[in-house]
Formats: sequence, structure tokens, C-alpha cells
Amino acid sequence: MHVVFRESHGLEEAETPFDPGQDPAELVVLSFSDSDLGAFAAGWHRGKGRLPSLRLQNLVALKHPVSVDTYIEATLSGAKAVLVRLIGGAAYWAYGLASLQDLARRKGIALAVLPADGRPDAALEAASTLPVSTLHRLAALCDAGGAVAAQAALAQLALAAGLYAGPVPGDKSMPDWGFYDPARGVVSGAEGASVLVSFYRSYLTAADTGPVDAVITALRDQGVSAMGVFAPSLKAAGFAAWLAPHLRAAPPRAIVNLTAFSAKAEDGATPFDDCDCPVFQLALSTARRRDWAAADRGLSPADLAMHVVLPEVDGRLFAGVVSFKSPGKRDPDLQFSRFAHRADAGRVAAVVAKVRAWLTLAETDAAQRKLALVLSTYPGKAHQLAHAVGLDALASVADVLTDLAAAGYAVTPAGALAPALLSDRLSWPLAAYLAALETLPQSLRDDLHAAWGAPEADPAFANGGFHFAAQRNGAALVALQPERRDDSLREGE
Repeated sequence: MHVVFRESHGLEEAETPFDPGQDPAELVVLSFSDSDLGAFAAGWHRGKGRLPSLRLQNLVALKHPVSVDTYIEATLSGAKAVLVRLIGGAAYWAYGLASLQDLARRKGIALAVLPADGRPDAALEAASTLPVSTLHRLAALCDAGGAVAAQAALAQLALAAGLYAGPVPGDKSMPDWGFYDPARGVVSGAEGASVLVSFYRSYLTAADTGPVDAVITALRDQGVSAMGVFAPSLKAAGFAAWLAPHLRAAPPRAIVNLTAFSAKAEDGATPFDDCDCPVFQLALSTARRRDWAAADRGLSPADLAMHVVLPEVDGRLFAGVVSFKSPGKRDPDLQFSRFAHRADAGRVAAVVAKVRAWLTLAETDAAQRKLALVLSTYPGKAHQLAHAVGLDALASVADVLTDLAAAGYAVTPAGALAPALLSDRLSWPLAAYLAALETLPQSLRDDLHAAWGAPEADPAFANGGFHFAAQRNGAALVALQPERRDDSLREGE
């Protein structure tokens, strides 16, 4: 049978035949987790010369039975020991595990099949060929994470197969949470940092801190004192209690968060609730940059849910995406191309500029700040201005302006907003609009013109400029959204 292999770039293509093209090696590590594989890559290079040869492979590439059969014949059949880390149990790689188990028993391969979720799994222990005590030592090292623990796990696996492995110096454990400096690694304190950059412990244990390092370094380059803080999850039991005294001793001016999902615990609290500062949410995309650039929506639905929608439940401010996940160069020693988070310099610079602007705003006296309140409109329905089901948006604006004035902002009371917004207009000269338009990419300008035509043809244009429903209340601008559709669509209503 002639099988055509092709590349597989995502889970939607995971069950197409794929050939990793790896030669046999004495040790093989398989996992669904790029973090696992990154840690083992770092651990093997740390112990290079004192460890047997190694191959690494993500199990996503071995979902198709033909892929499994080919990989067993080309790579696994020559191994002395194989370590598999599974999330979700044997059912998530049933055919592969059955085939590998059969190979290991026929050829006397040392096989360790370990749960990757920290919970004991009797079925995985039964699939292994090593003693339970050895499996538990390997599982503890894998759960600890980091290059030193990964090197120790490889050494343990080698010894279990009767192969030589040199000593493994260094601390094989890593704290569940702590502070982090890109140059020094885990440190004892935040050292008075004005901005904390929070991220997953797994990035650290997988040596996958590229975006974290880039954000911290870029903040420091802008004169902002920044330090990292890591945890298994912002919801991890004990993390909030550990962090609280540090936040009280040195209140941050901003928090930049690189974890996903909502951080709200069962009681509705988050570790950052007592911080009187903005919390910015950044996205570490799980897709490649080219996919993000080509997609009209930008981030994938999963990334939007994890990095935008759910974090906003906590009141975080989404600041943008800073990295994309893509393979690096193929490692000639491991015959493995590692997927990792790759920081995008342009996106990091844009996000840091946004954070820096907020810090500058915080240093500005309230009376010098300018604000804008932009209200929604119902297309084509003037009587629906600032419409919000069950809410009185105009009354809310009036109360907001009153509160701002009491807080020292140079704003004036709202007065009768509804008639004012129906009659008052603020103008934007065409020359100013065209100058602003020049700052946009040509492709975007072309698309804008194709969709809406010349600016002079816009319904809001008259007498050399655009005229918007808005009024100024001192340093505050209260405005209605401009129409977002063609007026010709109103015909026949």
C-alpha cells in the first residue's frame, strides 16, 4: 500500500497519516504536551554526553493508526526505553498504547506509561513494563518539571533499561509559585517592582518563557521596573494567600497577566482584587502567526475564549496578543522540532507602549485628564440613541460625570443629554481625517474605500468636514456612535 504523508498543523488535521522521519534512538519520550517535550529537550542538552541518545515526539502526530505503525517500525523498534505521558488516560491513545505495549513485551523494552494530570492510573501502570516504584519516581520527576528534573527522569529511565547515565547535579524541584527574573531565573522577591508579569509555572518548567522574558525586558527598556510571578494557576490553592503580603508591602502600579481563563475562585475572588491598579490581559496564541494574520477574526475561537472573553469576567483589560506558537529549527541531536511560544517583537512593543501610557495617565493630575464616553445607537432610529435594554444609559452618563467632577476631573454636569445629542454636532475637518488616514496601511485604506467610497460621499460629511452627534462637558466628550451602515438600506422602511 502506498501511503501519502503530509504535514499536520492543528488538531483538526491530527488524524491524517504523518511520518516524523526519526531514526531509532536508545530513549524515546512521547507526550501530547509541548511543555513536557520542551523540558525533556532542555534536560537532555543539559546532560549531553552523560545520557543515551533520545528522540522526542508529540502524540498529536501519532493519532492515525498508519502513523503509529510507521513510527513503531522506523523508530520505536530500535529503542531500549520509552516514556509516555498521557493526559486523560489510555483511551486518548488507545491504538498507539496497545501497539507500543505489544512491542515492549516482545522486545524487552523498558516502558513507562505515566499519567500527566498528577492522578494515579492503574491502567497505565498495567501497560508499563517497569516496577511500580520506578514508575512513581519517574512520575514525581515529570510532575516536578524543569530541565534538571527532566534530566534526572531520563537518567532513571536509562538505568531502568540497563544503560549508562551520569550523575545529575542541581535542584530537581521547583516551587509551586515564586518570582522570576529573565536573567536569574527563580528569585526570592519582587524587589519593589512596579509591574508584575504573571504567567504559568509550566512555561518555566518547559523552558518556554520567551514571551514572558520579552515583555519584562521591553518594560524595563522603557524605564519600568518589572518582575515575573508564576503559579500553576491563578486559582491554585494557597497562591493568593502567598501573594497577598507581597502586594501589600509593595503595591504594583500595574499587573500584566499571561495566564488564560478566569481567575475567579469559588468565592468570586481573584489574587489581584486588592490591587488598586489596572490588570492587563495578554494573549499567547496557540496558533501560528501566519494563521492569525490571515484570519479575519485574528485569534481562533479557543484563543478568544481563553485569553479575551473569560479574563474579562475578572475585569481585566485586554491589551493584545504578544506571541504565536510555532516550531523552531529541527534539533539534529533529537531529530525533533519543538513547538514553543515565539514572542513577536512588534506586538510586544505595542502592548508595552499601551501599558506605559496607562502608567503615565496614572501620574497625570485628574484635572488634566481628558475623557470620552461613546454611547451606542440603533442604526437608523434616532429615538433609540444610547439604547440599552433595561438600562438608562443617559442617566448613567450624567451620574458618571457628577462622580468625576467630585473626584477632581475638569468636567461639567451633563444637563439634558438627549436633546443635546440630537442637535449638537462636533466637526472633524477633512484635512485632519486624511492626515489620520495616511497612518494606516495602504491595503486597509483600499478596503475602506472599496466598502464606503470617497469620504466626501459619507452621509456625515458636509461643508468640508465630518459632523458627529456629540457634546463637550468640560474635559469630557459625550458622543454617539456614527452610523455603521449605508443610508440607502433605509429605503422602504
